[in-house]
Amino acid sequence: MSTKKKVFLGLGLYFLITALLIVIVGSEGKNEEFQPQNEFKLEPWIELTIAGIDFSITKAVLYLILASAATIGAMVFIANRMQREPNKVQMAVELAYDLTRDNITKGNIPDATLARRWFPYLAGLFFFIWFSNMLGYLPLPTNTEHKVDIFGLEVPTLAIYAATANISIPLVLALVSTAVYHIEGIRAKGPIKYFASWLPAGLEDMNIFGKAAIFTIEAISHLVRPISLSVRLFANILAGHLLILFMAGGLAVLLGLAALGTLTFPMAFAFFVFEIGLVATLQAFIFSTLTAIYIGGATAESH
Repeated sequence: MSTKKKVFLGLGLYFLITALLIVIVGSEGKNEEFQPQNEFKLEPWIELTIAGIDFSITKAVLYLILASAATIGAMVFIANRMQREPNKVQMAVELAYDLTRDNITKGNIPDATLARRWFPYLAGLFFFIWFSNMLGYLPLPTNTEHKVDIFGLEVPTLAIYAATANISIPLVLALVSTAVYHIEGIRAKGPIKYFASWLPAGLEDMNIFGKAAIFTIEAISHLVRPISLSVRLFANILAGHLLILFMAGGLAVLLGLAALGTLTFPMAFAFFVFEIGLVATLQAFIFSTLTAIYIGGATAESH
């Protein structure tokens, strides 16, 4: 029997077993109490208001602290233990260092002095987002809505959550990156020349209305950049978590079809591996690379 036939036979048996389980187990009715969106609600753990501003401690704050501690701790730990003959951990860190220095920073900021100046920010941005994304797939006891009794102690159940799945975090990072490249562009060229560089070369013979239209389009593109930066990161991480949540059992609970979990759980595992193996790193790379491109473009001589 060929490999193709074996694959189709295995899939056929798999779907047949799932269908039989659905018929045998039946449906217990929809679960109206289960609200999957509550996994992303930010209930205040410690309510704190200063000058009318809400500074309450939530699980998003916890994940931010964990990501910051992981970023700083990992870099300091490795930096203090560098060896002439690197071990596997040091080799992995050196590869990540080369990625942020050569591909992300130098590859998009041609000016060597400028690249050295902004390398710490771009590297920190990459590692912070990467740690935030990766921690988002580590089950932690953060689900305070559902608790489990352990020797009389109410303990929050395990859940996955990512700080970058909250639009406010990617938006703040995007606004900082936007401010950075505008400030660097103005510092390199001066305010008048910087804004004049938003018009491409070759428009000398164009009338004032045509130039104004092109300048307006360029200004809109700059205003949209923080939105595109933040939404891209937020949407990808949120979508990955939702897919894992529904495929790992959320859909079966909502529909009241317990046997459906046999069909969706392998898909949840596949999504989980895909998110950890590709999406978490790719989104950190894209965000920091686009920031480097914006800095390089803002300081370039031509449009």
